[in-house]
Amino acid sequence: MAVRPRQRRGLGQHFLRSSKLAAELVRAAGIRPGELVLDLGAGTGVLTGALARVTPRVIAVEIDGALAAALRQRFREVRVLQADALSIGLPQEAFKVVANLPFDGGTAMLRRLLDPRVPLESADVIVEWGLASKRAAVWPGTQLSAYWGAWFELSIGRRLPSAVFAPPPATDGGLLRIARRPEPLVRECDNRDYEAFVARGYREGLRSVVTSHLLKRCAGELGFDRRARPRDLDARQWAGVWHAVRRSI
Repeated sequence: MAVRPRQRRGLGQHFLRSSKLAAELVRAAGIRPGELVLDLGAGTGVLTGALARVTPRVIAVEIDGALAAALRQRFREVRVLQADALSIGLPQEAFKVVANLPFDGGTAMLRRLLDPRVPLESADVIVEWGLASKRAAVWPGTQLSAYWGAWFELSIGRRLPSAVFAPPPATDGGLLRIARRPEPLVRECDNRDYEAFVARGYREGLRSVVTSHLLKRCAGELGFDRRARPRDLDARQWAGVWHAVRRSI
């Protein structure tokens, strides 16, 4: 029995209608033959098929049993996992992601992928427009954007109107592009300390993590107002303050 897209709304899934659009998104992601790519929330396989035409190393993850079974029948060369993408083990080797994420689980999936210890090279993921614009915004910053920005650069690739999905969501989608920085702003081994540093700065203010004297010097060297709020600093400025504090200890 065919699986109708409207039956899957409860999982937050909104499937791409067009295989042509899927192929365009895969081209834009710069996927090359032989690269390992994950399609998380593969659904009806529109992106899976476009990826499989470029590289034989595709892992499609789909939580719905009927959809996963259909993917196995359709794509013999693709490894299909019937599982929750939030609980699967991620690859230990370098990999990329091209996926249309369920709109109600975008942030949770980003938290998994953007752990700096995960060997993610890049990700082109479709998420709800508000999430894409918030995470890629230059200003105001957020605690997550300051933290993730130490290892990854986030930008918006394009806006995707709700009409390109079935069933159409209540809001448009956005293509969030993520690329690992060639040189991290903070060492990966310092990720936990840095996360706590940024969290405290956002919770209690900049002066809770840096002295007034050092804050004045950082403001001049890094290019922000010493009266700035946490959201006024970008990822590089946050990393710069972190390094200044570490050197002063």
